[in-house]
Amino acid sequence: MKGNYRKNIRPGLAVRIVMKEDQRSGELTEGYVQDILTNAPQHPHGIKVRLDTGEVGRVKEVIEEEEIEW
Repeated sequence: MKGNYRKNIRPGLAVRIVMKEDQRSGELTEGYVQDILTNAPQHPHGIKVRLDTGEVGRVKEVIEEEEIEW
Protein backbone atom coordinates (compact mmCIF):
# COMPACT_ATOMS: atom_id res chain seq x y z
CA MET A 1 0.00 0.00 0.00
CA LYS A 2 1.27 3.45 -0.84
CA GLY A 3 1.77 6.13 1.79
CA ASN A 4 0.14 9.08 0.01
CA TYR A 5 -2.98 9.23 2.21
CA ARG A 6 -2.93 10.22 5.87
CA LYS A 7 -5.93 7.97 6.61
CA ASN A 8 -3.74 4.91 5.80
CA ILE A 9 -1.00 5.87 8.30
CA ARG A 10 -1.17 5.45 12.08
CA PRO A 11 1.33 5.24 14.94
CA GLY A 12 2.82 1.77 15.35
CA LEU A 13 2.44 0.90 11.66
CA ALA A 14 5.43 -0.70 9.90
CA VAL A 15 6.48 1.42 6.91
CA ARG A 16 9.28 2.11 4.45
CA ILE A 17 10.27 5.77 4.17
CA VAL A 18 12.67 7.79 2.06
CA MET A 19 14.64 10.30 4.09
CA LYS A 20 15.56 13.71 2.62
CA GLU A 21 19.23 12.76 2.16
CA ASP A 22 18.23 9.52 0.36
CA GLN A 23 15.81 11.06 -2.15
CA ARG A 24 18.31 10.92 -5.03
CA SER A 25 19.29 7.29 -4.43
CA GLY A 26 15.76 6.21 -3.47
CA GLU A 27 17.09 4.16 -0.55
CA LEU A 28 14.27 3.14 1.76
CA THR A 29 14.43 2.90 5.55
CA GLU A 30 12.13 0.53 7.44
CA GLY A 31 10.63 1.25 10.81
CA TYR A 32 7.54 1.87 12.90
CA VAL A 33 5.63 5.17 12.81
CA GLN A 34 5.91 7.20 16.01
CA ASP A 35 4.42 10.53 14.83
CA ILE A 36 2.61 11.73 11.73
CA LEU A 37 4.07 15.10 10.70
CA THR A 38 1.93 15.93 7.64
CA ASN A 39 -1.38 17.58 8.49
CA ALA A 40 -2.85 17.44 4.98
CA PRO A 41 -5.13 14.48 4.11
CA GLN A 42 -2.81 13.52 1.22
CA HIS A 43 0.58 14.39 -0.24
CA PRO A 44 1.87 13.40 -3.70
CA HIS A 45 5.33 12.44 -2.37
CA GLY A 46 4.08 10.57 0.70
CA ILE A 47 2.99 11.48 4.21
CA LYS A 48 5.90 12.73 6.36
CA VAL A 49 6.42 10.71 9.55
CA ARG A 50 8.90 10.27 12.39
CA LEU A 51 9.89 6.67 13.06
CA ASP A 52 10.40 5.25 16.55
CA THR A 53 14.16 5.53 15.85
CA GLY A 54 13.83 9.30 15.34
CA GLU A 55 14.37 9.20 11.57
CA VAL A 56 12.09 11.48 9.53
CA GLY A 57 10.94 10.88 5.98
CA ARG A 58 8.04 10.38 3.60
CA VAL A 59 6.16 7.08 3.53
CA LYS A 60 6.67 5.23 0.27
CA GLU A 61 5.17 1.88 1.32
CA VAL A 62 3.11 0.48 4.15
CA ILE A 63 4.50 -2.93 5.08
CA GLU A 64 1.93 -5.71 5.39
CA GLU A 65 2.23 -7.95 8.47
CA GLU A 66 3.47 -10.98 6.49
CA GLU A 67 6.27 -8.92 4.86
CA ILE A 68 8.01 -7.93 8.11
CA GLU A 69 11.46 -9.56 8.24
CA TRP A 70 13.21 -7.40 10.82
